[in-house]
Amino acid sequence: MPAPTIPPVAHYEPAPETKEKIEYAAVPIIDFSKVHTSEGSAELVPQVRDAMRTYGFMCVINHGLTQAQYHRMIDIADIPFSQVPEDEQTKFDSKTKENGSYKGYKPRQYWHIENGVRDQTHRYATVRPGFEQEHPAALQPFIPEMHTFMEHNQFNVLHPILRLLALGLELPEETLVERHRFEAEGMTFLGFAKYFPRSVEEEEKTKNVWMKGHTDSGTISLLWNQPVVALQIMGPDRKWRYVKYIPNSVIVNAGDAMEMLSGGYYKAAIHRVFQPPRDQHGYTRLSLFYFAYADDDVRLVPFKVSPVLQRVGITRKCVDEDAPTMRAWRSIRASTYGNSVTERKENGVEEEVLNGMVVKHYN
Repeated sequence: MPAPTIPPVAHYEPAPETKEKIEYAAVPIIDFSKVHTSEGSAELVPQVRDAMRTYGFMCVINHGLTQAQYHRMIDIADIPFSQVPEDEQTKFDSKTKENGSYKGYKPRQYWHIENGVRDQTHRYATVRPGFEQEHPAALQPFIPEMHTFMEHNQFNVLHPILRLLALGLELPEETLVERHRFEAEGMTFLGFAKYFPRSVEEEEKTKNVWMKGHTDSGTISLLWNQPVVALQIMGPDRKWRYVKYIPNSVIVNAGDAMEMLSGGYYKAAIHRVFQPPRDQHGYTRLSLFYFAYADDDVRLVPFKVSPVLQRVGITRKCVDEDAPTMRAWRSIRASTYGNSVTERKENGVEEEVLNGMVVKHYN
């Protein structure tokens, strides 16, 4: 029986790796080759717990996807931007401001950055499970591969992380997995994002910031590492540092919803996108990411039964009676990001109040 054929796709040529001398962030490396045995998982629990409590960030290696499979997905990720005409793209506009959804395209210049400068990030999102969503004609032959990639993110990367985080709180292993069902109503999505170079004038007006420092609204974000060094994280010392490119690795960070569910035990990571090093100026930056949210009906209240939280205490963003559902929180964050009025505080921090909770942006 002949092997199934896969449709051909144009190759996206990424930027060469930077040769600049850079002070990189200390991101913990988590080896997922150990996650498949009880002994290996037991070894990883304190590593993941400490990484997400101290940094809110970590880097996963040996996650089960080959380098060749990753490159194939990067080639597919470029299709919505390079092979779909602009008039067709408008038919799949996500209209995030109006409905709080990420499904489809976020056009360039959608978010305000600073001093009248708007973003140069083009994004396309496929919401889990993906088959119920209409897609541009050029992308349709690749939907089965995209769905397989979403399943890999969900079951081979996200779920093991959620199990380790639950064990870090001394909760039953499936506690968080049960609140992240693949077929449930929600907004977990696969994202393709293409960052385009900006003018010197735009860089000066924004002080080289491409996306303001922020926390993600969901539980866990998976960013597949790529060679253009632009992601920066704020460390415990409040300094910004680039995240080093490690081939075929996944940068993992906790978001607001995870911080709320864990009673402040796990930290929503503060991160931003910044102008790349000089030898990568002029290149586009194409990225793959999988943003996970709890099921829409999950209320973002701490797990008070956690023996860990009973020992260390709970930090709440609001009283439990006022805690939003995942749907309410991700909708309001999506519709207001880059389009809301913020109050500027000291040290470049801007604040806005959403659903009674303070959300900070770091410039």
